[in-house]
Amino acid sequence: MDYPWLRAPAAEVAETARTLLGWELAAGGVRIRLTEVEAYAGTGEDPASHAHRGPTPRTQVMFGPAGHAYTYFVFGMHWCLNIVCGRPGEAAAVLVRAGAVVDGLATARDRRGDVADRDLARGPARLAVALGVTASANGTCVVDGSGPLLLTPPPRPVSRSGVSAGPRVGVAAAHDVPWRYWITGDPTVSAYRRHVPRRRP
Repeated sequence: MDYPWLRAPAAEVAETARTLLGWELAAGGVRIRLTEVEAYAGTGEDPASHAHRGPTPRTQVMFGPAGHAYTYFVFGMHWCLNIVCGRPGEAAAVLVRAGAVVDGLATARDRRGDVADRDLARGPARLAVALGVTASANGTCVVDGSGPLLLTPPPRPVSRSGVSAGPRVGVAAAHDVPWRYWITGDPTVSAYRRHVPRRRP
């Protein structure tokens, strides 16, 4: 597949993130419509990005090519999923924050437990669980069907007037950068929580 955002530079990651709202992500028998995303640039100007200080074995996938998955483990218990974007050598990624399950509800419930439908993929860790995403997805292509994840465009793009923007969630640096985008009024969008540094005893 050849989507325009696959060719966009890393400097346009915020617009790429907005573009991906409404797209559908399928894996493990579950399909989710993306309702909330968050942009991260690795251009040296975004200290919240994992790639801010350059490539490492962990972040090499963020430097391209676009259209691949970047997964990472947080708090020793949760996987999170990003979609790599930017031209080869330019690090950028879009964190998939929340979505609505549109197919495979029973499978998503088996993975997530007895929760309301709106909460099945409401938040990046919950979304990864609902899709069955683990380390095995890291570095795989999400647009050509060769990997465990498949990202496909919606019949109609989400209108710009139907998108809200605000500060990012759960990051210590650059948390006020308004690079979190969500479909306005959608009940599956996660609740905003400003980062609060942990105090050492």
